[in-house]
Amino acid sequence: MNRIHLVQLLAVIAVVLFLWLGTRRMKVVPGRFQSLTEMGLGFVRTNVAHDMLGRKDGDRFLPILTTIFFMVLFMNITGIIPFLNMPGTAIVAVPLTLAVVSYVTFIYAGMKRHGFKFFKNSLFPQGVPAAALPIVAIIELISTFILRPVTLTLRLLMNLVVGHMILVLAFSATQFFFFTAGGGWAALGVGTLAFGGAFTLFEILVAVLQAYVFTVLTAVYIQLAVAEEH
Repeated sequence: MNRIHLVQLLAVIAVVLFLWLGTRRMKVVPGRFQSLTEMGLGFVRTNVAHDMLGRKDGDRFLPILTTIFFMVLFMNITGIIPFLNMPGTAIVAVPLTLAVVSYVTFIYAGMKRHGFKFFKNSLFPQGVPAAALPIVAIIELISTFILRPVTLTLRLLMNLVVGHMILVLAFSATQFFFFTAGGGWAALGVGTLAFGGAFTLFEILVAVLQAYVFTVLTAVYIQLAVAEEH
């Protein structure tokens, strides 16, 4: 058990408590906490599940999409919480696990709807000339069945790692200019402190945006798997 494992554990506890406390005693006229919880759940249901998959398939896959969204969000947001200052998604295990879940759900959705024809239609799209089918099949195999989990993993991992490193550099420089260099160097410390504060606000946006993007891409992959042409 190291620091980042502790951060991940705290993020999981926080998201479970957030959803449990927000839904355990629901009222017709919601309080502030229930309203916040309903807003988050409604956002995933309306703007991701229903918009991407329609009402029937959206409700079917809503639990997994909701889980992914809130898990990524809470894991990301720990990067700007004082004394934690480390996103739970900053090591490859979490993004990779979520990417595998997304990938397995995508395969399951296609197989459930179309059986083994899902693979055939994915690798050999209709309307492609026979001479080009081998090349297209290789491209589709790599892009659809190999690179998707890799790109999902790296997109989330790199965004959070880079943001974390920038914050570390900004606040480390602030500490150096204020407490080690001293004198006129403190003016530069004011600048790095201001930059670190502004970038912290930007990291909040990135944390929410990455949770949304990861969930949307999962929904898009599911939609492609269940589409009629497959």
